[in-house]
Amino acid sequence: MSLELRHLRYLLAVAGHGSFTRAAEELHISQPTLSQQIKQLERTVGVQLLDRTGRAVRLTDAGAAFVPYARRALQDLAAAERAVLDVADLSRGSLRLAMTPTFTAYLLGPLAARLHARHPGITLNVKEMTQDQLESALLADAVDLGIAFRGAHLPGIGATGLFTETLGLVVGREHPHAGRTEPLPVSELPTCPLALLSEDFATREHIDAHFRRHRVAPRIAVEADSISALTEIVRRTGLATVLPDALTRGDTPLHPVPLAPALPARTVVLLRRESAYEGAAVRAFTALARQWAPS
Repeated sequence: MSLELRHLRYLLAVAGHGSFTRAAEELHISQPTLSQQIKQLERTVGVQLLDRTGRAVRLTDAGAAFVPYARRALQDLAAAERAVLDVADLSRGSLRLAMTPTFTAYLLGPLAARLHARHPGITLNVKEMTQDQLESALLADAVDLGIAFRGAHLPGIGATGLFTETLGLVVGREHPHAGRTEPLPVSELPTCPLALLSEDFATREHIDAHFRRHRVAPRIAVEADSISALTEIVRRTGLATVLPDALTRGDTPLHPVPLAPALPARTVVLLRRESAYEGAAVRAFTALARQWAPS
């Protein structure tokens, strides 16, 4: 009896859920069929892979050793399938891109426009996620590329520097500081109510660290889970926010106000799995991203 790819998918599903019932529901097969297929796999490899004696199904030591290879085999197969479909002249293709949330506000649009203008046959699939989720998705071969910030990346993740992002105070047209060019001392922020991203965001961590470093505690009047919500709030109220300077460029009702001391700049990077197959669409997007800079 030979090992088949479906056996690997079934084992990973059971291991992931810790349950035959939930795994069978995900796979859209009956539980008895799933159990039989796993037993076939165990007979093929000659060892028990799952411990079924407890309330939850767990991997045995042998199963824990086997699973990384099973996962890698499926990832390699998916990469091989994409390689076969990859067309070097970029007349067709696909790219799975992930980015941390602030980039969807000012970076996604220009990059997607350039990619579509040069290579209209490429389908772009974009996901928004935290940096930790993004790196895990790259390692799991769930996305091809990610845009995030330089930091202590997971093993197996490669980073290419793109540009430097700066953050600053941002206000609407009616705010008292609109049009101000003289830097606002950070010590005066407690008199300036803020609307900020929620604490789930890496950008909020960066902002809070700056406030702590300079011993200020501004009044946070609003917390929001999206850049678009923040910009609407700032546009329509007397609140200020802290966002990338790039959002205040061009035709926008948002006005930048320099802070003193300024928030530390961050390096934006393009992330990829080091061992991943690099198709033509990935290479084309990488070239575009490296040429782009906020203006």
